[in-house]
Amino acid sequence: MLRNSDKPVRITEVCLRDGSHAVAHQFTVEQVRSVTRALDDAGMHYIEVSHGDGLGGSTLQYGRSLVDEMKLIEAAVDECKQSAVAVLLIPGIGTVHELKQARSLGAQLVRVATHVTEADVSAQHLYAARELGMEALGFLMMAHSAPVEVLVEQAQKMESYGAQAVYVTDSAGAMLPEQVRERVKALRSSLSCEIGFHAHNNLSLAVANTLVAMEEGATRIDGSVRCLGAGAGNTQTEALIAVLQRMGVDLGIDLYKMMDLAESVVAPVMHRVPEINKGSLAMGYAGVYSSFLLHAEKAGKRFGVDPRDILLELGRRKAVGGQEDMIVDVAASLRTRL
Repeated sequence: MLRNSDKPVRITEVCLRDGSHAVAHQFTVEQVRSVTRALDDAGMHYIEVSHGDGLGGSTLQYGRSLVDEMKLIEAAVDECKQSAVAVLLIPGIGTVHELKQARSLGAQLVRVATHVTEADVSAQHLYAARELGMEALGFLMMAHSAPVEVLVEQAQKMESYGAQAVYVTDSAGAMLPEQVRERVKALRSSLSCEIGFHAHNNLSLAVANTLVAMEEGATRIDGSVRCLGAGAGNTQTEALIAVLQRMGVDLGIDLYKMMDLAESVVAPVMHRVPEINKGSLAMGYAGVYSSFLLHAEKAGKRFGVDPRDILLELGRRKAVGGQEDMIVDVAASLRTRL
């Protein structure tokens, strides 16, 4: 595999964060321990643990967690012998106070996530993370929804705030390979820090898009065991590792152990199997945030509206992560048109 970078590729496993959406944020301490223990044994680089919407996400709007996420972070850290525990923070949901608490429990990396046009709100959190001695990365969500030049401008802001990497985040699973190539290439030529890529599989392109991102120089890659994540899930970690090994890229992660834990440890905790069904496909087609699916299905049932129509209308309104409250309003407005 020819890559536009000589830096090593590192994977962040997100099944215990993005996967929180898929289980309605109902992970138990023992589930987090068993998954973390198996991932650590397989040699995973980073394991992200928090509410699906990041630190502080356990609310009525985003969904209450079964267990306080700090207890889950503490459990994951306790199980790690070689992997590092990461957390996600969305400014306006999570705060510096919660970041400090996560750090005190042993979290070593934070991804500060904003909408692709709102990088300026990440400044205090990135600065704080660096002061706390954490790896601090920027995470530009819904990266498909802004022109490339805007993406570059916002990424440069994050880098100026201390981000050691900036992610092109395909939150909707809406990107085509050439869109990924264009965006990663633009960031690689405009930034000094590392570039990351986070995919969703709503159009069945997560692995392909991840490979394109790596070719263009992305060195921070996300995956989720068994695709456990919002919508149709993320890049399937064990499949990606298998493909990379076929391409001669060894990340130091044991493929057989990843296969085994996917079936024997992760599969039993899944409430539903992430798949490319009509709902997740509609999200990728409409270009809306992948965590909207369960909310849209619930609102559709309540108002007697096809969830696909809700998702398409949210796409037309350019709804972004954090606007889950719009879903009920959209469903109600569609109901009145029937």
